Amino acid sequence: MTHDAALLKAALDAAERGWHVFPLRPGSKPPALHGEKSCTRTGVCAGGHVKWEQRATTDFDRIRAAWSRAPFNVGIATGPSGLVVIDLDVPKDKGSSDAPCGATTFSALCERAGHAVPTTYRVRTASGGEHLYFTAPNGLKLGNTVGTVASSVDTRAWGGYVVAAGSTTPAGQYEALCGSQAAALPPWLQSILEPAPTRPVGPLRLPAVDGSRAALAALEAECAVVVAAPDGQRNNTLNLCAFKVGRFVAWGDLPRHVVEEAFQGAGEAAGLTPAECRTTIRSALDSSMRKVRPREAA
Repeated sequence: MTHDAALLKAALDAAERGWHVFPLRPGSKPPALHGEKSCTRTGVCAGGHVKWEQRATTDFDRIRAAWSRAPFNVGIATGPSGLVVIDLDVPKDKGSSDAPCGATTFSALCERAGHAVPTTYRVRTASGGEHLYFTAPNGLKLGNTVGTVASSVDTRAWGGYVVAAGSTTPAGQYEALCGSQAAALPPWLQSILEPAPTRPVGPLRLPAVDGSRAALAALEAECAVVVAAPDGQRNNTLNLCAFKVGRFVAWGDLPRHVVEEAFQGAGEAAGLTPAECRTTIRSALDSSMRKVRPREAA
């Protein structure tokens, strides 16, 4: 089978599964469709620019027509396809021993949650990472995440896409590994990814506890920073702010449970899920307390 024919077959195979596909640039990952700035507002865009997520299709005739023009790689629009894909990345610097790969951190997360790593349709990426495909729950519109599940573990759903098996880049080929069908997204993973309900943001109320005035002022100030964090930076902000306050826990100025409860409320008020708040807060405090210097040296 020629390279062109193999790519067409990859696109048709994905469409046969009900997954909506669109062309990616030959040998690369960006969409092979024009962007909004260069849109001429003609053809399919006569009524306004139509983006790749809306143009993705399962129509065999449209797919054959598109892939007859060039050896396009195959993109799968995860949202319209009813998919949530877990992206287990590898460190950019593969020689770094300090950065675990996504597969390692995801496996550890599954173990802590008391579950085996799910068996499902799985693709090895060109960089050596893996994509785990799951069907999205009915009626729930999940978006993309970066690092919400675990370090080096991202997700693609509405607003995202993945490169299909059979596509190739200079780094290598995307190859299906196992699992003929995409399994349903496990409920415990859904609980991590599901957006937290919007909570009214009022004055932050901290419990009355013994502790230095400086420690309580720092906790209140850092919680306020978390509540005001912009979308896309909330988890990193929570991690940084909790890390800053961890020294007061290590010095005995504040009980750890009080700090955890305060940041939990702030994180959820900012829109993070309860599960990701708990994970981030515990990790930040643990790290802070390991690295803290004595009070007199601080």
